[in-house]
Amino acid sequence: MKKHPDTLPNDVEALKKMILGQQQQIDGQQRKILTLEETLRLERFNRFGASSEKAPGQGELFNEAEDCIDNVDDEPTDGDSITEQSSTPIDKVKPKRKPLPSNLPRVRKVYELAESELQCPCGCTLTEIGEEISEQLDVIPARFQVIQHARKKYACKSCEDTIKTAEKPQKILPKSNASAGTLAYVITAKYQDGLPLHRLSNIFKRFDVDLSRQTLSDWTLKTAVQCVPVIEALQKQLNAGAVVHCDETTVQVLKEPDKAAQSKSYMWVQKGGPPGKPVVRFSYDRGRSGQVPLRLLKGYQGALMTDGYTGYNAVAEQDGIVHLCCMAHLRRKFVDAQKSADKKGKTQRTSKADVAVNYIAKLYAVEKAHKDSDSVTRQVVRQEKSVLILKEFRKWIDKTQPKVLPKSKLGEALSYAEKYWDKATRYVENGDWPIDNNPAENAIRPFVIGRKNWLFSNTVSGANASATLYSLIETAKLNMHEPYNYLRWLFNELPKMIDGDAEHLMPWNIAPSAIKPN
Repeated sequence: MKKHPDTLPNDVEALKKMILGQQQQIDGQQRKILTLEETLRLERFNRFGASSEKAPGQGELFNEAEDCIDNVDDEPTDGDSITEQSSTPIDKVKPKRKPLPSNLPRVRKVYELAESELQCPCGCTLTEIGEEISEQLDVIPARFQVIQHARKKYACKSCEDTIKTAEKPQKILPKSNASAGTLAYVITAKYQDGLPLHRLSNIFKRFDVDLSRQTLSDWTLKTAVQCVPVIEALQKQLNAGAVVHCDETTVQVLKEPDKAAQSKSYMWVQKGGPPGKPVVRFSYDRGRSGQVPLRLLKGYQGALMTDGYTGYNAVAEQDGIVHLCCMAHLRRKFVDAQKSADKKGKTQRTSKADVAVNYIAKLYAVEKAHKDSDSVTRQVVRQEKSVLILKEFRKWIDKTQPKVLPKSKLGEALSYAEKYWDKATRYVENGDWPIDNNPAENAIRPFVIGRKNWLFSNTVSGANASATLYSLIETAKLNMHEPYNYLRWLFNELPKMIDGDAEHLMPWNIAPSAIKPN
């Protein structure tokens, strides 16, 4: 509010105090304005900019960030670069068509000249000297068939008291008319291809097969229940691994007891397993409390890789567990600071956020160069190279953090790095430990994509079924199986299981070529 001169105090000290208070208020408002401007730029970038976080030249080793800042004025301007590029002609390379897969069956169609066209102008008859072959890809729509199980009956003609009927193979759903192939097709279509059941029902109708959405849903739920022993075996292998990646995402369940239909529930994912036996395990839970990972990781001992969510702290504090935090999440904070930075008139200037991203790029360059090395070699390299980069990075953080507004995007990124530094850099202590949690995020992505199509689960049993079937499909893919082939084989073999032992049904115990359809 504007003050009248007559209302101002005559005391000099009082005036100084008043001016100081107003200046502090102005400074606070300016900081708020800067924060809001950053947020606006970030939102604009997220909405209209490129969605990838990959930076130009990310695969290259960067020069020291401080050197980049010092030499900014020596670099060519944006205009110079554009001029040079525009004056240089670009050679367009004509794309080459990939050959059609050799394993596909070939239907040969031969075209011959008519008898009247075989006469040469010289009077002789043309002789065949070869052929010119071109290929076309043809698609045959899904073909439905009905399998009839004819059980022969036998009787004794002498006494007429004895009648025997041949046994038929056991089915995963004894009272259903769905074969293992049909169940595998339906489940793959929904959980691998993201096709809602009502759309799948409409596809079946085009082939005069009347299967309601409710029927398809019933098949899916009952099949998932039969697969529980397989999931238990997968969890056993998961706990036997040296590293487990964890992540979670929201899912809406309409008929969750004591919860509104609009409320959020959660799908949790774990990825790990011993060498040669990779496992992805999805689990549904109505909440996101720290009690959930305690239950999911019961009995596990090893390295636990997560993002910054504090819900994992309780399980991480248990004996035998080493808690690692994701370097990619730390990087993402600095990338947001990059996006929100005011770059007006500063197109070639290296920002503080760029410096941090460059340091992290160096760490990933080390990992990329030795991704195929054994764990011993990787640990040696990390101690020789990554540790030095981390020391320089930490020195830069300590120097920069006091000079940055805490509530700015860069300030938030620096605070995040400070908070999770020990857990995010612990990976250098062991060659088997990962640098980030990307495997878990990649594992949960199919669920997130599928959720955009089917939107929600109707019941808790449906959410649990989704967790089971996503676990089977994603684990099969990790073990180089085509999901449909593995599920069809699994659904045929599961009824033969003895004493609930599902170890022989694990995807690493069967070669993909052995279950590929003819």
